[in-house]
Amino acid sequence: MNRESKFRNPVPTVDGIVEFPKGILLIHRKNSPHGWALPGGFVDYGESVEDAVIRELFEETGLKVELKELFHVYSNPNRDPRQHTLSVVFILNLSEVNQKPIAGDDAGDVGFFKLNNLPDEIAFDHKKIIEDYFKYKEEGISPNQYK
Repeated sequence: MNRESKFRNPVPTVDGIVEFPKGILLIHRKNSPHGWALPGGFVDYGESVEDAVIRELFEETGLKVELKELFHVYSNPNRDPRQHTLSVVFILNLSEVNQKPIAGDDAGDVGFFKLNNLPDEIAFDHKKIIEDYFKYKEEGISPNQYK
């Protein structure tokens, strides 16, 4: 029996939080599940999560970013309707000043949102991630501290 038929494991993904003066950067997904989401995606085989989030941000937004800090890992089995995924979420900084995001890859559009003006249609569990980030930013409380 091969490993694939014996084990069913969550699929690793990454998401990146990049904040601009206008708000958190979100992409509008071209593909299902539709809605606004943090930029991110699947980790490729042989790729670190750190490299994956930098690659995904560039593919979806054209932005060159650098890691600021690891924010949290989200692993609720129901977070993605397609399959069980876990997301390693990073807070990122722009690595070059005056960059402007441009929708690419599976992003149909980009937008900036603050906690008080989040769009109604947010994909996956990204509304919770965004709310957790603003709580962390405003109160210094990480998701690990209030579970």
